[in-house]
Amino acid sequence: MSAVLEAKAFGVAYGPTPVVRSATFMVDAGEVVALLGRNGMGKTTLLRGIVGLAPVRRGRVTVGGRDAANAAPETIAHYGVGYVPAGRGIFGSLSVRENLVMCARPGVDGRSAWTLERVLSLFPRLAERIAHGGLHLSGGEQQMLAIGRALMTNPLLLLIDEATEGLAPLVARGIWATLEEICRSGVAAVIVDRDVRRLSRVAARALVLFKGDVVFDGTPASLLADEPLVQRYIGL
Repeated sequence: MSAVLEAKAFGVAYGPTPVVRSATFMVDAGEVVALLGRNGMGKTTLLRGIVGLAPVRRGRVTVGGRDAANAAPETIAHYGVGYVPAGRGIFGSLSVRENLVMCARPGVDGRSAWTLERVLSLFPRLAERIAHGGLHLSGGEQQMLAIGRALMTNPLLLLIDEATEGLAPLVARGIWATLEEICRSGVAAVIVDRDVRRLSRVAARALVLFKGDVVFDGTPASLLADEPLVQRYIGL
């Protein structure tokens, strides 16, 4: 498998103090990676740096072999990256249909596997709410819409920040089931969430960030088996 994402000594900073100091890792085609760590350790900033929403100060990052360090967000999207931000970022004045259709385009390989019909099949609740405005959706429905919108770009790599943050347990379980189905489709993904044990069922690898550095890169099983490491860097 070839890498869809590769970071080497990757550093991101909003000012003089780095948030991500020197992260080195890669994500292979079709691979699902859990990005873990305590609050404030740089997870969101790392994702924002990859998609061009935070300034890269050192190192390099490539998407599909293309240099993406400090490229414009729209350029990185055209490289094949779909992004689901924390807070979802849907367009509240647009309907569910409009939020989805405005993002529809073929992937970098020319395929259009993720169509409006397929996304609505994946999220039947969105089909029921297709004409409703984004502001009239529940938190869970907004998260479904944010994920569906990213899928409409037919990405090679999906970045999901805080997959189930703030959602009721029943709704969160539905999101996890959907993420498992998406990951089985062959889309590579990096997923951030606090539910480490649930995330470990989806991901093949886990990365742990501590003060902006990758301190663990291995299987979720080996991570969870190392209780001192989990207590120190994640705090379960």
